[in-house]
Formats: sequence, structure tokens, C-alpha cells
Amino acid sequence: MNKENYEKILSEALAILRGGGVILYPTDTVWGLGCDATNPSAVAKVYELKKRSDSKSLVLLASDMDMVARFVERIPDIAIDLVEVNDRPMTIIYPGAVVGNGDRFHLAQNVVAEDGSVGIRIPMNDFCKDLVRKLGRPLVSTSANISGEPTPKTFKDIGPEIKSGADYVVAPSLGAGATGSASQIIKLGLDGEVEIIRK
Repeated sequence: MNKENYEKILSEALAILRGGGVILYPTDTVWGLGCDATNPSAVAKVYELKKRSDSKSLVLLASDMDMVARFVERIPDIAIDLVEVNDRPMTIIYPGAVVGNGDRFHLAQNVVAEDGSVGIRIPMNDFCKDLVRKLGRPLVSTSANISGEPTPKTFKDIGPEIKSGADYVVAPSLGAGATGSASQIIKLGLDGEVEIIRK
């Protein structure tokens, strides 16, 4: 894809996200549904589209550790080491999400787990990194399927209800780099505790 088309897709997706909409987009793992993670009503749309209970938390994408640091109360030291040595998609669940009332400096309450933790991944593909960096705040990243149905590995596996329910669909050609499998998930405690949730 040429640079002009790439930039056009980025700007169109950003306009939807900034307007409180939901996008269907390729991540570094699988195709996902995304929205601004600081906008509670946008997050509610994602839950509604997935037909999923909002008592469950959502994974977020951040552009780098500086962005992570703005949205969690404290980053456990081991998280820095894990991110530096990691060579495949990894979601880290951090204790103490910074939650607010719908302003862009705090996460929406409905992306956070009941214990106050939040799962964040720094994506390993350029499109997601560029999108999140330009948005300036975390992006929801949840698999593009109705809750309980199989996770779609490619664009053609995504159901029509999801495709038609999104406010914007990113060009399928940008999904070529996705691994087709979910990320590993590691939960961290403030005192150095490490729990592997999914390898």
C-alpha cells in the first residue's frame, strides 16, 4: 500500500475514534474491534456489538511505555524488563488503572477489571502503533467476534454482524502481518508477583 493511501486510512480511522465510534481493524494478533479507551459510551458500543457483559474487562493498546505510565498508577519494575526482552505479542495486566469520568486523561471505568487492574499491550505492528500514537491515548483491542464464538483469524472469518456493526472497517490488506493467534497474557503485582494467565 502506498503512503498516501496508508495516511488516508489512518486519518479516517482516527476521525471515527475521536467521534466516539467503533472501528474494525487488524492488530498484531487478530482482527479487533477498537474504540477510544477513555470514552465510556464508545466502550459500551463495543460490548453491545460483541453481546458481551460489561463486567468483563477489555485489552487496550498503548503506543509505548510512556503512554502506559499515564494510565496506570505505578508500573512494576519487572514490566520494563518483560517489554524489553519480549519478541511476540504480550498483554500485561497492571494493577491500579487510572480511571476517570469520561475525560481523555483517564480510562473509562468499563474497560477496567473489577479489581482495578487493566490489560495493556504495546502492539508489534506499525499500523496499530501509528494509530494509537496519533490518537494520543489507549485504544480498545478486543477480538472481532460475538462473545462465545470463535476468534476470527483473518478478515474473511469475521461475521457479517460485526462487519456491519462497526462504524469504520480498515482495509483488509493492512491485516497481512497479524499472527492469527491471541497474545500471551501476564498479570503483575506491585511487589513483583508474576502470574501467567495465557502462554
